[in-house]
Amino acid sequence: MATPTFKTKIYSDGADLKDMQAINQNAFVTGFTTNPSLLKKAGVTNYLEFAKKAVATFPDESISFEVFSNDFDTMAKEAKLLHDLGPNVYVKVPIRTTDGKSTAGLISDLTAAGIQVNITAIATVDQVKESVAAIAPGTPSIVSIFVGRVADTGADPMSFVRESVKLTAGRDEVELLWASTREIYNIIQAEQEGVDIITVPPTIIAKLVSKFGQTGDEVTMNTVKGFEADIKATGLNILD
Repeated sequence: MATPTFKTKIYSDGADLKDMQAINQNAFVTGFTTNPSLLKKAGVTNYLEFAKKAVATFPDESISFEVFSNDFDTMAKEAKLLHDLGPNVYVKVPIRTTDGKSTAGLISDLTAAGIQVNITAIATVDQVKESVAAIAPGTPSIVSIFVGRVADTGADPMSFVRESVKLTAGRDEVELLWASTREIYNIIQAEQEGVDIITVPPTIIAKLVSKFGQTGDEVTMNTVKGFEADIKATGLNILD
């Protein structure tokens, strides 16, 4: 089944180099994002070693690495170190520290110094406004809105997406990224709304390759055949 092409860029998230290399075989994947939770899941024990290998492995792909500290001075040092790993690196900076402080001042300083940032953990329109205002003119940056996490609260996230698109549209150097993707249809939604980038987990990329474009009848037949295979595998029966 042919995989479709999209105007919205598709990035993958992860922190396992072998998995990232396998995913990168899909031509539609043009970048990567990482975060501390993914590093933990992948069992990474040396962050900088992993980051250096990732940059060397994917020199032509956008790749985002997150700062660890909550102290602004330390965050700035970490950001400079990560930035220096390669021209394709974006430094992820959460819009808030763990004690609730805004990182807008730090973002302003970093982007004024030419450090490309990926502002992360954004969940409100006001935080998007704050982020865009903080980015120094001319420095390529990403504003990552956590659409799936907003939807997880029971709220319809689409007005949040639409307002975010409007707020970033006037800045050519700023790209809007749909984060916390939950299903393939989110890719369609992101493209329809004019989102620049969507980060897609490997499990959903696998579905995109194998299931995108299936008809309803195909979904039905694949489902019942899957049930049949599981019945045989379990050895369960209804009638003795």
